[in-house]
Amino acid sequence: MDFTKWLGGAGGSPHDVSDRQRIRSSESLQNGVSSSQSSHDNYVFRPEVNGQMELRLVVADDHDIVRGGLRDLLEEHVGWKVVAEAATGIDAVTKVREFSPDVAILDISMPSLNGLEAARRIIESGSKTRILILTLHDSDTMIKEMLDAGVRGYVLKSDAARDLFVAVEALQHGRTFFTSKVTEMILNGYLKKRKNPTATEPGASRITPRQREILKLLAEGKANRDIAVALGMSVKTAETHRAALMRRLNCHSIADLVRYAIRNKIIEV
Repeated sequence: MDFTKWLGGAGGSPHDVSDRQRIRSSESLQNGVSSSQSSHDNYVFRPEVNGQMELRLVVADDHDIVRGGLRDLLEEHVGWKVVAEAATGIDAVTKVREFSPDVAILDISMPSLNGLEAARRIIESGSKTRILILTLHDSDTMIKEMLDAGVRGYVLKSDAARDLFVAVEALQHGRTFFTSKVTEMILNGYLKKRKNPTATEPGASRITPRQREILKLLAEGKANRDIAVALGMSVKTAETHRAALMRRLNCHSIADLVRYAIRNKIIEV
């Protein structure tokens, strides 16, 4: 996909910032940083820009060019600073814990741990960081799992040129943001449930977050021993999870699991 359209291409960003504003913002940030602050301190220094507290962001995407484009675009906004970047889901969780950003922008499809699972771990840890999912995917199952996990910001990459800044600003002020297509899907799902309240949710809604992690690793070709190491469990526990997962999904082989994972956007091909 050509991301240049929304990563600072010819169309520009939703907020045009003059060179003078950028220089003034940069100088304000540089003057505010305390040289005596240790990287191990729990206290996070928050300089002010134009009378407002700096907004700290973490960007996670496994494509270097996308991360770089996002960083450049976001930092055009006066008072916004990308304090860390991550290329994997596990690294994203670590960076959020280390830097305590206000907003973390996560892609769904990342190695080691996808963006949805990373969001779950961040939210379940009690972090106050607000999560914005930025993705190519718009499946019903993905949106439901995102909402169930507690994510309150969801932007499709195809809509990012129009919606990214607005979404970050909404999360910055404690509001939610969903693109128009996602909002329509949420409304349709709600109305459908009202008409048929006994209907069961499809696909991956039947598995737990831990089972979803294991399913992703199995579908990527990982052996039980590799899964045990990646998730910090014994090989026997990994085998038990695998057996339970296959029973729950009525899958009889790894090939069945792979097909299930592809259909439910747990892995990409």
